[in-house]
Amino acid sequence: MDLENLKEYCLNKKGVWIDFPFDEENMVFKVGSKMFALTNINSERFWVNLKCDPFLSEKLREEYKGIIPGYHMNKKHWNTVYINEDVPDEKIKWLIDISYDLVFKSLKKSEKDEIKGS
Repeated sequence: MDLENLKEYCLNKKGVWIDFPFDEENMVFKVGSKMFALTNINSERFWVNLKCDPFLSEKLREEYKGIIPGYHMNKKHWNTVYINEDVPDEKIKWLIDISYDLVFKSLKKSEKDEIKGS
């Protein structure tokens, strides 16, 4: 997986848009008003931060060297996933789906309804 594949996969989800709220390097994928994925577009080691259920996060961190507590994030709820290491692309896509779903569920009803209607 490369940056273009990551962008394409994330942007194919309903209500997703890209933002650069921190600087020109950290690309944030948002659903509605909330972030569900973050990556640095200039990092030598390609990674993405994704929200995850805390219990599942622990299991994944035990299973893969390429999944660690979220860098600069709430380490209970976010993982940093190193891409093109020991985590298969299909597993990364599954983790993106989980992150998107968790964040979508946390949106206000009005935001969810607007996204569902678009």
